[in-house]
Amino acid sequence: MFEVYRLGRVPYRKAWDMQKERVRQIDEGDASNQLLLLEHPHTITLGRGSHAEHLLLSSEEYARRGIDVVEIDRGGDVTYHGPGQLVGYPLFHLGERGNDAHRYLRDLEESLIIALRRFGIEGERKPPYTGVWVGDEKVAAIGVKFNRGRRRKGYITSHGFALNVCSDLTYFDLIVPCGIREYGVTSMERLLGRKVPMGEVMDRVVEGISRVFGWEAVEGARSS
Repeated sequence: MFEVYRLGRVPYRKAWDMQKERVRQIDEGDASNQLLLLEHPHTITLGRGSHAEHLLLSSEEYARRGIDVVEIDRGGDVTYHGPGQLVGYPLFHLGERGNDAHRYLRDLEESLIIALRRFGIEGERKPPYTGVWVGDEKVAAIGVKFNRGRRRKGYITSHGFALNVCSDLTYFDLIVPCGIREYGVTSMERLLGRKVPMGEVMDRVVEGISRVFGWEAVEGARSS
């Protein structure tokens, strides 16, 4: 099984600290697999493979616009997070699923593709890129870290996916998203031409993950 925590809007650095602590608890056997679902204030993250030229503004200008810029420990390049984007952090021990990092990435993509299909959106993969696409536009980005267990054998995942539900897509113009210049980004709201309830998207994503991973979802805490 995995526990689902719906946390509302959480500052990026706070959520990152939360992930690290819960990964430690999972490693020590004090916590179950869990999925954190939340939104972030306007934030740009720089993964381990990021390039400075993919930041299109100065540090001072990002700060002036109220955008936090954070260097982090996941793979990948430059990514934007903000209100209207569903961010999911699966903290999963992969030892019981063959410890297969490649399979895990494909399973995350498949979970989101299944969720999008429930809204009539046909998401797809676009090799060699990671994520979920509709045509030449990315609707969901994926960037993860595989933490080696110290007490448990195998990886424990952190970081995860960012699904554009009703995001302000103009913020993506301030970076080169994931270092990809030739393709664009989109959102569920833009694709459907209507408002999409965030709670319903969360439900469908949880269902997709449960179906693909073969685990039962158990609701944990919700934000007050």
